This record gives sequence, C-alpha cells and structure tokens, in this order.
Amino acid sequence: MGQTVSSRPQLATGARIGVVTFPGTLDDRDAARAVRLAGAEPVALWHGDADLHAVDAVVLPGGFSYGDYLRAGAISRFAPIMDVLVDAARGGLPVLGICNGFQVLTEAHLLPGSMIKNDDLHFVCREQVLSVQNVDTAWTRLFSPGEHITIPLKNQDGQYVATDRELDELEAEGRVVFRYEGVNPNGSRRGIAGITNERGNVVGLMPHPEHAVEPGFGPDSDAGPRAGTDGLRFFTSVLSALVHA
Repeated sequence: MGQTVSSRPQLATGARIGVVTFPGTLDDRDAARAVRLAGAEPVALWHGDADLHAVDAVVLPGGFSYGDYLRAGAISRFAPIMDVLVDAARGGLPVLGICNGFQVLTEAHLLPGSMIKNDDLHFVCREQVLSVQNVDTAWTRLFSPGEHITIPLKNQDGQYVATDRELDELEAEGRVVFRYEGVNPNGSRRGIAGITNERGNVVGLMPHPEHAVEPGFGPDSDAGPRAGTDGLRFFTSVLSALVHA
C-alpha cells in the first residue's frame, strides 16, 4: 500500500541521486532542486561520463536532448553515460525518466514502446491530473492506489505508442504506473502517462514531477497542505525505497 507524506516515512539520509545532462536538456536544475528538497544530494552527471560516480539512483530529466534530431531521445541513447546506466538499471538501480528522459528510456529498450508526436501535432503545456495505477515501484511507493495527483505537462512528442501485445502485457502485469485523468492530452494509447519495467526500479512518465515540489511554484488547484507538491513524493519515494532495499 502507498503512504502519504503525512506518515513521515523513514528516508535514506545521505543518499546521492544523479541527474544526467545531455546537450539540449532543460530541466536538470529543476530535477536537482527536487532531489535536494526531498532530502538527498543531487550529483551532476554529464552525458559524456562513463561512470555513475556511486550514485544511489538516477534521474533523466526533460528537454530536447541533441535537438530531438532523428527521434526524441534517439541520439542520447548512444551517449557514454547510457552504456553504464543501462547495465546499472538492469542490475536494479532506480532510474526515473521524465518527458525526454522517458523517451530516452524507450530508445534504450529499458522500457517498451515508443513516443511520437502529439496526435494534434501541437506542443502542449498544461496542469495535468493523473491517476496513480501502481504504487509498487521505487518512485511511487508513497502514493496511494487510485489517487489523483496534479503534475505539469509540457511536450510535443508525448504520444505513447506500443503494439497491442505490449500494451496487453503492460496491463496484465500491472506495469502502467499513471494514466491521464479527465483528458488525454496527446493521444497516448489507453491513456498511458507512465510505465515501469518488470522489476519496478525503472519508471518513465511524460509529465514533470520536478515542477510540482513547492507550494506556490506548482499546481495549486487543490486545497490542503500538499497543494502544488504532488511531484515531491516521486523523490521521497525513492529515498524510502533505498532504506527498505
């Protein structure tokens, strides 16, 4: 079962979370700030690094890596940092891919499916309600099943696609982590906003949790002490997961 922030879970103090920067990355500083607010130490990782510098988890942030040439995330997949990251992720390292980071994870075949242009061919930027589907991943353990959260969304290649067989497998194995609630903003198959791998350590999603970590600086449509901070629980979740690993 997921937990709420008010339960004050034990966190992995002193944890180091790497944030990867590719040429064209836009949200690395926001991701690093979210890591810091959660109580961990952000570690800057460069796309040309061949070493993860002993981090405990990794965030692939949003942006337009390498200008999204060829396909979004297609060139980043071959950066030196990805060689070591793919091996580490397959060994159990928690990895979160946000927007362009999600695209990179599909290109690296750490997650199934692919991302194509939004069905209306327009860039979308909005506050998006998500339904939490899976709380058994390293990045969602502090949410509750079926909970609705509000996270900013901004993309132009955000339509998640996969074969019917892949989609059926994701559904059957409970690997859909988030669905768009109320409106499907980019035409993603079955309203999928985020998925996980079989092990639950790798999660990718299109919305941007790093932009919803502080009251007054994120979506504030919901009243209460957590207004505007739904995204922070992604980062406190992984710290809790590290403690209980």
